[in-house]
Amino acid sequence: MTGRPYVLLSVATSVDGCIDDASDERLILSGATDLDRVDAERAGVDAILVGATTIRRDDPRLLIRSAERIAARVAAGRTAHPMKVTISSSGDLDPSARFFTAGQAERIVYVPAGSVGPVQARLGSVATVVGAGEPVDPRQILADLDRRGVRRLMVEGGTAVHTLFLTAGLVDELHLVVAPFFVGDADAPRFVAAGAFPYDVRHRMRLAELRMVDDVALLRFLLDGSDDGSA
Repeated sequence: MTGRPYVLLSVATSVDGCIDDASDERLILSGATDLDRVDAERAGVDAILVGATTIRRDDPRLLIRSAERIAARVAAGRTAHPMKVTISSSGDLDPSARFFTAGQAERIVYVPAGSVGPVQARLGSVATVVGAGEPVDPRQILADLDRRGVRRLMVEGGTAVHTLFLTAGLVDELHLVVAPFFVGDADAPRFVAAGAFPYDVRHRMRLAELRMVDDVALLRFLLDGSDDGSA
């Protein structure tokens, strides 16, 4: 992990691997207990990364919900909320989205190197826009976040972002929550798209934990012999 943050990828899916359905309303895959678990994971990281499609589709705030966890971060000399990070190949982002307007967290937008000027002009002061290759290179993103003091990064979606980081072999830990139902929609977004993943039948991830959280199953995988990044 030299020169980059520890990367935790967190995702919830249906039994058939869908992270949402094709409707306009967000599909709820897990309940209050699991959402609180995710909140605790967020409280332990320095930055949270989602793709531009997730911002446009879900309009997430990406803030810690628990007042106690916020207070603990501040008491430890950290920011109240983790840095917010996104990747956009097109730069088509609405500066009024809650990613940019909710909370006081620092916001970074990674775009192709040639798009920095136009995207910064579009977003103004709501975020810092950084070029990260042509096309966007996740290794450049992690190196830049490392220079900004990010030691632990949480990746939360969606499909393109999951695929980008997993196929590049840049995920250290995977939290996969499986909800006990099917979506059954060919147009629904999936956990990952097709790709050349380094974790195949000959190179298995290590299942470090399996537990029930209300009615969903949490599988915690460690990749490439990683520990939990807490050292």
